[in-house]
Amino acid sequence: MSERLGPEHYGQERQESQAEKAERVVSEELRRRRWTEATLGERNKGDLEKLKIAVRLREETRVTVAWIAQRLHMGSVANVNTLLYQWRQGEYKSSCS
Repeated sequence: MSERLGPEHYGQERQESQAEKAERVVSEELRRRRWTEATLGERNKGDLEKLKIAVRLREETRVTVAWIAQRLHMGSVANVNTLLYQWRQGEYKSSCS
């Protein structure tokens, strides 16, 4: 579903298209970094590159922070929210995990 969503599109259609778009973003980012799916699980929860992917997902899609936390293996929703907040404030420290 690449056309604009209008009032005739219901919640499930909107949600599915956002998840599809988010999956596309994740695939692009993995390819760009030459990572595999396994790499996401191997890297720290607070890894800078994972955080950059999370930031892009928040900017370009409407997936939830819970979706991002699970998909990128970043731990809890609270952890991801903290990392995103620190990123926006310019206070990110790579020692966060």
